[in-house]
Order: sequence, then C-alpha cells, then structure tokens
Amino acid sequence: MTSTPAVSVSTNPGLVVSAGVDRSLEIAESWLGWDGRPVHRGENVWTPHKALRRIVDHLLDHLAEVEALLAGVPTVPDRWHGRAITLDGDWARFTEADLDEARSRLTRLGQLYVLRYEAAGPKAWDAPRGDAWTLRTIAEHVAEVDWYANQLGYLRPSS
Repeated sequence: MTSTPAVSVSTNPGLVVSAGVDRSLEIAESWLGWDGRPVHRGENVWTPHKALRRIVDHLLDHLAEVEALLAGVPTVPDRWHGRAITLDGDWARFTEADLDEARSRLTRLGQLYVLRYEAAGPKAWDAPRGDAWTLRTIAEHVAEVDWYANQLGYLRPSS
C-alpha cells in the first residue's frame, strides 16, 4: 500500500483521493495485454477488471458515506461481496478501450471528491461526526485506493 501524503489543514482533502486515482491508473496502464493469468494474494485472486471494479466500488462507497454524513442521514449499507469473489466479467481480456473507460470513470470519481469537499468547505472537513470518521479521515483512507491496483501490480514495464 502506498502511504498517503500529508495534507495541510487548508488543502482540499479530495485532492489526495484524486492522486490515489492517478496512481491506480498509472498501474492499470501496465495491464494492457494481460495474459489471462490471475495474481494470487492471500485468499484472493486478482485480474485487471476485478481490481478496477473494487477501486470504483471503494470510491463510490465512501462518496456515498460523505454525502450521507453531510446530509445527516444514515448511509445505505453496501451489499456487494468485495474482493472475496471474482465475477465472470472479471476474467475478460483487458484492452485499450477498457483502460480508456476506466480513465473516464475513475477520473470523474476523483474529481467528484475534489468538488464535493470544496463545496463542503474547510470547516466541514474536520467536524466531528459522532462515531463516524471525519471527512478528512475518509479522504485519507480513500486516497489509498491504489491498494487494489497494487494487488495485481505492474504487469509490464511502463513505456
């Protein structure tokens, strides 16, 4: 796992999330031409599509949490199985079009964090949220979203 850079109190915490997305996409570029063999890590197997699915799920899950906290309502519990399962679609070959689609989705999700945190404003970033994490803590956690990409790792040297 990559360590999250320290963020100053005045810096939008959404920026570290966007940086985590960028790191994930950098790793995903090396997955083009994946040979179809999964990478085994602990009890899980990883493929390009599974890693990207988990990245999107993680970003979406915590963005929904941020929105619920700001609205003062409970979050909707997620019902996905996470990394414990590998879906049939996770085994598909990984092409340039898949990478392009991932860039579009993930870049937009990273931008949503930046915009949402900007709209919430600095006072909201560290405001106590009862038993929940602060918005800054959520962003620092989500910034490590490249953990999923690192489970598959670099599959070929970047050009």
